[in-house]
Amino acid sequence: MLKRWRLLSLLALVPLLLSGCGKPFLSTLKPAGEVADKQYDLTVLSTLIMVVVVAVVAVIFFYVIVRFRRSRIGEDTIPKQVEGNRFLEITWTVIPILLLIILVIPVVIDTLALADTSPMDKKNRKAEDALVINVRANLYWWEFEYPDYGFVTSQELIVPTDERVYFKLKSSDVKHSFWIPSAGGKIDTNTDNDNTFFLTFDSKRSKEAGEYFFGKCAELCGPSHALMDFKVKPLPSKEFKQWTKAMKNYKHTTDSGLAAQGEELFKEKNCLSCHAVEPNDKRAEAARTAPNLATFGERVKVAGIKDANKENIKAWLKNPDSIKPGNKMTGTYPKLSDAETDALYEYLKGLKAENK
Repeated sequence: MLKRWRLLSLLALVPLLLSGCGKPFLSTLKPAGEVADKQYDLTVLSTLIMVVVVAVVAVIFFYVIVRFRRSRIGEDTIPKQVEGNRFLEITWTVIPILLLIILVIPVVIDTLALADTSPMDKKNRKAEDALVINVRANLYWWEFEYPDYGFVTSQELIVPTDERVYFKLKSSDVKHSFWIPSAGGKIDTNTDNDNTFFLTFDSKRSKEAGEYFFGKCAELCGPSHALMDFKVKPLPSKEFKQWTKAMKNYKHTTDSGLAAQGEELFKEKNCLSCHAVEPNDKRAEAARTAPNLATFGERVKVAGIKDANKENIKAWLKNPDSIKPGNKMTGTYPKLSDAETDALYEYLKGLKAENK
């Protein structure tokens, strides 16, 4: 008996332990914007309905077990049968219908509201009216194009707070799925059509979550699917405008001899055939086969998953496949010495957007 109570106590503690697992920059249970709020409210509503139904059914179930147990009413006693009872038939037909109506009405209203991306399709639209970001998913990295400003970034998505940000999404290879758990959404990226939706990032809750939110691929896409992460940095409107200005006026200069060696090495190793180092990349999408590195020096992660320190960046440069299997740098990628990775590190860490 004591062992049974110990087991029940342990099971009772599990929900309490799990409730502390969500982090504000990654958890759907800590919504950080309009879309996430609506989805969270619908989740709570549907959960409450299910809990009430399960609780009522469980009470009736245990009542019947106790009330009509064989040891109480005898072996040969048959309880009164209630099939065909009009009141009961109407009750257990009407109640589920009412519960479905309670759930369906807000679901339909919110679904239609969240599907409205008409502002991004208006003629003569300006970024001030509706900011649009083109998202392109690749094996295993993300590209973010800001068509209103004329530049491209990769791996880190910069967005303004307290306004709707509209996304147009596609894939360059296989099906992926764009998901920022704290902001809501989750929508597939396909190769044959564009999907659209919007998100908002509340300034107060973004500040509480920290500098970044985490974004992920939510569709199994290959051996490094679990490593296909990106970071989302919400900025106040004024800071976002300053950042766009810095990106439009982007100009990189090497500030050390080692960085200059790295720049020459970057060209010699033919890295420019895949990677752009300027945000105003005018190449067609098909030619953009690798992440844009214009803001590499500002990124908090390398390959989307490792802290962007010298050790991890050098490890990535030497053997990308050991960190993210199946990535497109594998195969003809050149072998690099320690001296070469040191030079490349200095050059890449100097790639930053600055107001000039």
